[in-house]
Amino acid sequence: MAGNAVATNKRVVLKRHVTGFPMEEDMEVVVDTVRLRVPAGSPAVLVQNLYLSCDPWMRGRMSKHDDGGAAETAPDFVVGEWVLGPPQFPTGKVIDSTHPEFKAGDLVWGMSGWEEYTLVSKSESLFKINHTELPLSYYTGVLGLTGFTAYASFMEVGRPKKGDFVFVSSASGAVGQVAGQLAKIAGCYVVGSAGSDEKVDLLKTKFGFDDTFNYKSETDLAAALKRCLPDGIDIYVDNMGGATLDAGLLNMRWGGRVVVCGMISQYNLEEQYGLRNMYRIIPKALRVEGFNVTGYFHMYSRFEEEMAGYIKEGKVVVVQDVVEGIESAPTALIGLFSGKNVGKQLVALIRE
Repeated sequence: MAGNAVATNKRVVLKRHVTGFPMEEDMEVVVDTVRLRVPAGSPAVLVQNLYLSCDPWMRGRMSKHDDGGAAETAPDFVVGEWVLGPPQFPTGKVIDSTHPEFKAGDLVWGMSGWEEYTLVSKSESLFKINHTELPLSYYTGVLGLTGFTAYASFMEVGRPKKGDFVFVSSASGAVGQVAGQLAKIAGCYVVGSAGSDEKVDLLKTKFGFDDTFNYKSETDLAAALKRCLPDGIDIYVDNMGGATLDAGLLNMRWGGRVVVCGMISQYNLEEQYGLRNMYRIIPKALRVEGFNVTGYFHMYSRFEEEMAGYIKEGKVVVVQDVVEGIESAPTALIGLFSGKNVGKQLVALIRE
């Protein structure tokens, strides 16, 4: 590769900070250029991104917070700069490297951005892809951050035991579908909620959930949980927050664990839902714990081997929702908040 070779680099930038539900017009795709060599001076890796990730938590960074987002997991996006950058975890190929652990041609996943090429200076945030016999796109989902989130949260915080009663909200989403299947592998009875009859059917027929309900058609979420789990809930994997979390607290068993992974029902609200059933935590000795995956990366190698094995054995089924081209990324992200996706939402920048 010639030292002065350059390529076009399309990237998504934020046009304005967002209040309420985001719109495609809040973002735009701009065209820049990138030199296909790592600048001399310090170890870095140039990655060509092949699959980008769409995740609901990204919505929080699109708003303007008084503290600049310091209280969040990452700072607010800056208007006019590339939007959905670190910490995002696409899948890509190393184009050039001055880091001793990576070489051109390596397939990686890790911290990168919503653009076609990213220069990664924090190489500790990159992971080499070991199971190239599986679809590369899996490392932007079930074998990447979302699958790892489901695994670490359920296994480490949920601490499942055979026979436990498990409830997973937003269960057809990227984290929920994996968490539910891991619960079945662990010998649990699993109930999931989703936002359409199609998704509810998918949970039973594709992912093996024992029971399901459409939360949008239920007038009383607590009653729906009581119907599906009459003996109560041992582990609640919460991806919804709000009224669903409130209903879950009413139905927990003594010593139950609530793993708070996401709150998609709250991200676009100017005034968030106030929980009313927190008083149930004390008499039932509940453990309610917010989960942040950044504290668990030391477990990734173990997770990768286990999950790859489950996929090959057919114990974990993968459903992905893939759109093509970086121009499709804003629309795909917005679709998450109306439930248009089924499974992990990806943006493919190349065809496998």
